[in-house]
Amino acid sequence: QVQLVESGGGLVQAGGSLRVSCAASGRTFSTYAKGWFRQTPGKEREFVAAINWSGGTTYYADSVKGRFTISSDNAKSTVYLQMNSLKPEDTAVYYCAARQAPGISAVFRFYDYWGQGTQVTVSS
Repeated sequence: QVQLVESGGGLVQAGGSLRVSCAASGRTFSTYAKGWFRQTPGKEREFVAAINWSGGTTYYADSVKGRFTISSDNAKSTVYLQMNSLKPEDTAVYYCAARQAPGISAVFRFYDYWGQGTQVTVSS
């Protein structure tokens, strides 16, 4: 079993930066692909970024490409999402997720473990 705990959310002005982290328990976390998703009220959970088990392959939603960076530190069982040039439309609850497979996916139902989410609010 893997438990995920996000941290680092908060309030930031448009154009600013924020880094959210996701710490995992469980010895097999390093073998899993990881992802970040976000959700706003009344909308479906939206893919943001994903990284494969080794960290060598990443994939981003078009809406965040060039502004967000996903990375992982398997020694610390932690995955990060660095968010730069933030926009008000990036406001959401951000969730980290892990899937029991090495390859990345942008589909939320292919992920097996989820964190509780952390709020990111970008003011204009």
